[in-house]
Amino acid sequence: MNVLGIIPARYGSTRLEGKPLIDISGKPMIQHVYEHVSSLLEHTVVATDDKRIVEVVENFGGNVVMTSRSHNTGTNRCLEAYRVFKKRHDIKFDVIVNIQGDEPLLDTEQIRLLISCFDENSTEMATLAIPVKKTEILKEDHGVFVIIDKMKNALYFSRSIIPFVRDVDKAEWQKKHTFYKHIGMYAFKPQSLIEFASLGQTPLELAESLEQNRWLENGKKIKVEITESESIGVDTLEDLEKVRKIIASKTK
Repeated sequence: MNVLGIIPARYGSTRLEGKPLIDISGKPMIQHVYEHVSSLLEHTVVATDDKRIVEVVENFGGNVVMTSRSHNTGTNRCLEAYRVFKKRHDIKFDVIVNIQGDEPLLDTEQIRLLISCFDENSTEMATLAIPVKKTEILKEDHGVFVIIDKMKNALYFSRSIIPFVRDVDKAEWQKKHTFYKHIGMYAFKPQSLIEFASLGQTPLELAESLEQNRWLENGKKIKVEITESESIGVDTLEDLEKVRKIIASKTK
């Protein structure tokens, strides 16, 4: 199976400006992510809208594609990067993986698990979820949650905790149901990525600000594989310091 890993990386960020270039143990964040991905995949590319990121990726020897600044989603940016990279290298890909650029502690087993969804030929799009094991996560009501059917296809994604457990105190919900937190890594067959990007935004996508709901609202399926590996994204200065400490402890 020929797989292309794409790492979207925007310079602009409402909370951490220039996030992909922030130094972590002597390397920019985007390099940590790139090295994890390329240790597993033969073909990896960063998709960015900023020349500073292009320069940094080229300096550490990575592949990078300059994309339009007008993309309103990471998926549309991935599509442009896929087209440019495919034309540049004349390679036919079976699967495209969209990987978050702000997870310098990325576990490559998650990528492997995601790709395994395409062992089923019917899979067009896939993502990951992790069972919620800490009651605090439900109390915080923070993150994105997903409910899945018996065939491990997504039914719905929400920023609210779903499902709602009726007539049970919230502190007891985990005793009644297994909740799944979504991990924002996606994989597509090329034609599905093209189709996804061509679809107009939908009401539930706009309401939740979750683009994956666009695919579901159009009657499509998203295969969900379950991982036990926690994912730590860098969205705040607190996240950054936590990740710096973990990486520093590993390099001692």
